[in-house]
Amino acid sequence: GRLPGLRVKYALLVWLGIFAGSWMVYVRYSTYSELCRGHVCQMVICDQYRKGIISGSVCQDLCELHKVEWRTCLSSAPGQQVYSGLWQDKEVTIKCGIQEALSSKARPDVAPRRELVLFDKPTRGTSIKEFREMTLSFLKTNLGDLPSLPALVDQILLMADFNKDSRVSLAEAKTVWALLQRNEFLLLLSLQEKEHASRLLGFCGDLYLTEVVPRGRGASLPSILRPLLPPALHRALQQWFGPAWPWRAKIAIGLLEFVEDLFHGSYGTFYMCETTLANVGYTATYDFKMADLQQVAPEATVRRFLQGRHCEQSSDCTFGRDCRAPCDGLMRQCKGDLIQPNLAKVCELLRDYLLPGAPADLREELGRQLRTCTTLSGLASQVEAHHSLVLSHLKTLLWREISNTKYS
Repeated sequence: GRLPGLRVKYALLVWLGIFAGSWMVYVRYSTYSELCRGHVCQMVICDQYRKGIISGSVCQDLCELHKVEWRTCLSSAPGQQVYSGLWQDKEVTIKCGIQEALSSKARPDVAPRRELVLFDKPTRGTSIKEFREMTLSFLKTNLGDLPSLPALVDQILLMADFNKDSRVSLAEAKTVWALLQRNEFLLLLSLQEKEHASRLLGFCGDLYLTEVVPRGRGASLPSILRPLLPPALHRALQQWFGPAWPWRAKIAIGLLEFVEDLFHGSYGTFYMCETTLANVGYTATYDFKMADLQQVAPEATVRRFLQGRHCEQSSDCTFGRDCRAPCDGLMRQCKGDLIQPNLAKVCELLRDYLLPGAPADLREELGRQLRTCTTLSGLASQVEAHHSLVLSHLKTLLWREISNTKYS
């Protein structure tokens, strides 16, 4: 007599399981279709290329010969499309921006009309002298008024002339101007001489290709899943799947050298505004490479954002995820100096990355130095000598442990 009741319960459970599974598939598909719109990027770029509005070293292979292969979607935000790919028999990372906020009702096969806003400068009739001045003014606004900027402008104009005919056409000028609006591209140009940033390989319009920066296996979780994991679990996965401790020490030395590169480099100072292990990449020989420059910002850009900004508390003075300045309670305005400098944030990261599994005779001293480092202030009076001293001590401690071994 109880069988019919059991059947109803089992049927209900099966129905709930099917419903939950269908819902998860729907959510996954909806998220994927929103995040992964590489076909839209390619459609827009190639349309502008065929109209003669843009150009670039990759355009012919991308739009005519179809020699750029799009592989896995790595996007973490709809506005910045990131894919792994293949070009000229090399693994590459393909990056392209979609500026418009795409309506949920918009058809996914319809390309946004970006040429009106993205490829509108310079206008026809602009001389090369005017374009040079326009580019220099843009760099001064975003990097600061630095004596090295005219040399950077020369490099940009040389890069714009991708066909090497000793002249910059309107399409070439529109292309390089659109690329400069991409924060990461500007950073790639500014840090191109540094070994810890990925190399630019080619471009077409504002789509560009960089060398692949391998990440730690713990960081290679699907981008959709990363926000869902608690930070503690993400860190545990990083340590579990990560390399042996001496290799981690070598990677950490590279990360500390990258912090040095960002501080008073050739083109100014830069701030790391999202300091996570997901951005810690490294090569097959465990040399550190910054996996993502999207959240690295020039000091001039951060200060311009903070200057005169109304605030009630310090959280109102946040650029990116963790570039935070104090709030002046009397003036109700953000101050210019950041609460935490790059080095302090990196040392917080290294405490979780280096202390687990560290040699017993090193752990106490390493922990002490990392604690000292995390208390550093972003005040200008502290930044110069004190930061350099702390960073030098940390690098020396780690290098002494792995020098004269296979890990060096």
